[in-house]
Amino acid sequence: MGLMDQINADIKKAMLAREKDKLAALRDVKSKLLLEATSGSGEVTDAAGAKIVMKLYKQRMDTHELYTKEGREDLAADEMAQALVIKEYLPQMMSEDEIKVEVDAAIAATGASGPQDMGKVMGMLSGKLAGKADGKLIADTVKAALLK
Repeated sequence: MGLMDQINADIKKAMLAREKDKLAALRDVKSKLLLEATSGSGEVTDAAGAKIVMKLYKQRMDTHELYTKEGREDLAADEMAQALVIKEYLPQMMSEDEIKVEVDAAIAATGASGPQDMGKVMGMLSGKLAGKADGKLIADTVKAALLK
């Protein structure tokens, strides 16, 4: 079952169960997937869908953090509830150890020797690990490895 089919089925379940937060989050995901489909070839690939879901999850978490800092616990709770719903659709993420293995392999393949070579390594890894790991975590791991 594709991501769009899964979202549609879960929207129906959320409507029947009258789960307002879940329904809002799923409708947002569906609208972003439909936008992607209409702007491209009409079909959303799994990789593109994963990227969209990851972006929406990060947006919710950033907004939750902002609301928490501002003392708006009511809005923060709504954002967290929606983030948790969206998190269910994220692809399985790589562990830090798996990322370190990939980073070491990329450094060896590119012959990187210091921080000035970070662009080479990130260029190789960003395409390979897209949707499998957080870009910030990859960058931090590469930076730490190159500074050794």
